[in-house]
Parts: sequence; structure tokens; C-alpha cells
Amino acid sequence: MAKATAYISYGKLIVNGKSVLNFRRIGSVIGAVLRYLILIGISYVILYPLIVKLSSSVMTRSDIWDPSVLIIPKYPSLNNYKLAFRFMEYPLAFWNSFKLAFSVSSLQLISCTLVGYGFARYRFFGNGFWFSLVIFSLVIPPELILIPLYLNFRFFDFFGILPDGGFNLLGSAWPFILPAITASGFRNGLYIYIMRQIFRGAPKELEEAAYVDGAGPFRTFFRVVLPGSIHGLVVVFLFSFVWMWNDYSLTSFYWPKGKLLPIMLSSLTRNVLGDQYLHAPVEGSLVNNAGSFLIILPLLLLYAFLQRYFVESIERTGLVG
Repeated sequence: MAKATAYISYGKLIVNGKSVLNFRRIGSVIGAVLRYLILIGISYVILYPLIVKLSSSVMTRSDIWDPSVLIIPKYPSLNNYKLAFRFMEYPLAFWNSFKLAFSVSSLQLISCTLVGYGFARYRFFGNGFWFSLVIFSLVIPPELILIPLYLNFRFFDFFGILPDGGFNLLGSAWPFILPAITASGFRNGLYIYIMRQIFRGAPKELEEAAYVDGAGPFRTFFRVVLPGSIHGLVVVFLFSFVWMWNDYSLTSFYWPKGKLLPIMLSSLTRNVLGDQYLHAPVEGSLVNNAGSFLIILPLLLLYAFLQRYFVESIERTGLVG
């Protein structure tokens, strides 16, 4: 009887000249399984609050008090969505929120793009100092300047030029539009930084070639520079739109009686339950979760359609890694 010979060569177990085990392939399979398990775990942590909110939004009172119900309700109902849709005045609030978020995001995109291009391509006195102030604006707590901003928009006299103490801009969209036009909003420093980094990374040879061909600064900017920075424009617009869409603190501060989704959500429980809302926290939480999901749903659809462009834009702007 011949004696069996076994040895390991290049990650393979060889027995009598035949490959029995491939350790490299086994290692790659184990590594792939571990990666998928980690991704599933991270996804679960991220999606769990959304799953709970969606599940509780279709629950009834009996499901809440049933100890056997964890995630999937026994008696699902859309009544909470009907109440939220009605008392939030959803069509009107949705349209007002969309108009405000879209207009503010578009104006911020234009102003921050121009400012970022100026910092990236033009050399002027105090360039580094002014840009350091832009970065410094990112760490200033908004609560620190809310009262001065409130008074500024309450008595907006434009440096004392307007008569009779100026105008009262509160209760309108102007407190959001004016900072967006002037690139002086709370988060505009981040948008300016993103666009500056993109423009600094763009090849100067293209702009120089455009100047040689007789193009001016504005034509070069719009015809040469902007087409190559679409990824940055997408990131800035999405960030601005989502933050403005979800903003409750500023909208309630400047426009407390506005028919906007975050404001209507804050008073949803009181409007549905009346004076009993403090004594019925369970019913209030169910309706509130339904209203929250009605606000989140448009953003989920937006990210679903723009996911590829958004991921590509994040990678090219260098915001990760």
C-alpha cells in the first residue's frame, strides 16, 4: 500500500499530487461573510429608528398595549396617517416647505459657489483672513447670535437708511432669503469650503485657454468652470435642501405661524387630541410618528432617485476618507 504524501504549496493542501483544500479561497469566503455581517449590522443600527417609526405609525392603541407586539402590528391601520394628513394641512404645508427649501437652497448654491470661486482663484488683500472667518463661522453656536439676528430682522433698517425704524421681516421668508443671497447663513461656511476645494482642484489650464480664446471671467466661469463642478453643486444643493426642509428651530423662531411641515408637526398632537393631549401620550406618539414619516418620505424619495449622483459627488468632493 502506497504511503500518502501531503504538503502545502501556495495556500493549497496537496495530497498525492491533488489539491484538496484551497486556504486562500476559504479565507476569501470567510472574509466576504464577515464583511456582509458587519454591513448588515451597521445597516440595522441605521435603519432601526426608521423601521420603529414606520411600524408604530400604523399601530393602534391595542397594539401598543399588547406585550406580544414588538415590530409588526396585529391590527395595522392608516388612521394615524389620515389624522396627520388632515391636521397638518399636508398639501399646503408641503407646498410652502418645498417653495421655501427650494428657493433658499438655490440662492445659497449660487452665492456660495461665487464666493468659493473667488476664494479659490482670485488673490486679494486679506484672502486668507476672510477665509479663516468663513471656517470660524462653522464653530459658532447658532444660539449665540439668534437674538441679534431676531432684532435685526424685526427692525430691519438697512444700516439706518430706511425710515421709521425699518421694516418687520419676521413672519415671512425674508429672514431665510437674505442670508442665502449674501452667503451669510449658519451653514454657508461649509458650502463655501466645499466649492472652494473643488475649484482649487480644477485644472487652471482650461481657464487660461479660455482667456486666450477671448473669454472673459464670467463666460469662463459659466462655460468652463461650472460644467466640471456638477458633483459639488449636487452636494451643496442636497445638503442645503435637506437642512432647510427639516429646520424647526429657525422656522419657529422667524416664522412661528407659518404653514410649514416642521411647525405643523410640532402642534399636531395638540390639534388632534385637543386638551387631552397631555393625558394621552400613547395616541399622541402614534399620530406624531405618522406625521414625522410624512415629512421624511419626500427626502427618502429624493435620495432614492439621486443616490448615484450623491455618492459620486461625496467621493469627488473629498468629504470622506
